[in-house]
Amino acid sequence: MRRLLALVPPGTVAVGAGLALLGLASYVHLAVAGHSLTEADYSSLSVLWSIVFTVGIGVFIPVEQEVARVVAARRTQGLPPGPVLARGAALAAAVLAVMVLATVAGYRVLADRLFAGDGDMVLVLIGSLVAMAIAYTTRGVLSGLSLFPWYGGQLGVDGGLRIVMVALLGLAGVSSPLWYGVVLVIAPLASVLFTLPPVLRAVGGGAPVPWGALLRGLGLLTVSSLLSQVVVNVGVINVRLLAPDDVATAGALLSALVLVRIPLFVFGSMQASLLPGLAATATTGDQAAFHGLLRRSLGVVTALGLIGAVGAVLLGPWLVGALFDAPDVLDQVDFGWLAAGTLAYLWAMVLGQALLALNRHRAQATAWTLGVVALLAVTLAPAPVALRVELAYAVGSVVVAGTMALLLRGGARPVPTPARPIDDAVATGVSGGIR
Repeated sequence: MRRLLALVPPGTVAVGAGLALLGLASYVHLAVAGHSLTEADYSSLSVLWSIVFTVGIGVFIPVEQEVARVVAARRTQGLPPGPVLARGAALAAAVLAVMVLATVAGYRVLADRLFAGDGDMVLVLIGSLVAMAIAYTTRGVLSGLSLFPWYGGQLGVDGGLRIVMVALLGLAGVSSPLWYGVVLVIAPLASVLFTLPPVLRAVGGGAPVPWGALLRGLGLLTVSSLLSQVVVNVGVINVRLLAPDDVATAGALLSALVLVRIPLFVFGSMQASLLPGLAATATTGDQAAFHGLLRRSLGVVTALGLIGAVGAVLLGPWLVGALFDAPDVLDQVDFGWLAAGTLAYLWAMVLGQALLALNRHRAQATAWTLGVVALLAVTLAPAPVALRVELAYAVGSVVVAGTMALLLRGGARPVPTPARPIDDAVATGVSGGIR
């Protein structure tokens, strides 16, 4: 066991425990909803779920990562985290305001095209984005200060509350997708309250942090983050747009994706501590430590991906019916393509963090852009809708991972930067982030 723990970065176990509960909550959430809702209502919930975790994670994980990165760097210099939290909160609020205004402006179109005319689901979408903005900003502080038990605690409370709330909804016989969506608002907000003590201790103290410390790499980081979520989540939305009447496939695909992406939840427990490690070794120029951590991480996620793939192909078609009451529209071939996409996506996640630690934000954004272009090309090809979105996920992920590997070969040598000013030295690293 000690040898196994030595393969992963510090903090993985603490974060992994919370993430395990949060991951379990996702399965319970969708399982109870699948057994309680009609196919049409479950399809609406599936679309809400996909939008929240595409757009919300896409824009707020970069805020968490940049806050964590700057807090971690200042911590090594004995500087307080308060000014970073203040800037991060203002930044998250500004991004949230833009998203809310855009959602309100498209209220009727979103309700009609994605939620079968149910405008209340659009309001739940807005509430979910608000909750994510608050949660990810506070997680940035916890990660940057290496308070991984608190970080894992926030994830665990979020997951635990989701389980309790959806269980109560199921026992009460609630059959409206609205209330299953509201869980995505209440649980993360309550988890933030649980972790307020260390966050409040970080408030105040020190001179304001220059905006450049957070903004210098944020634009490209946000592009990469959004595109990465498009690759992994857009399939369900595409099914709804390409075949509006095929509510069975949209719901079944979300259930299948939740199963095959179990390794991604496990990787999330590594991510919050892996990224500071890569950034630190890159900053100090410790090439052996950088490449050693990168190789170990790739080995771990490859093992996770292969184990998950075998389980998904063998048991996936049966599990989605048994756990989520999903329609019997996907077979083992479908699960094979989805599992292949997940394995390649895991490689891309690790390689992408290595690029960021080497100050190569543009290279990472380029790789995700090429991946999304490949995904769109496959999605628009003439073929059955389900097969198109599955192949698009696999091909898009492979293109991203392959591009990143080539880019890393062209410049993977960490360069020490001990003499640079703190704002410059930390401007292009990365830290934290979890679904």
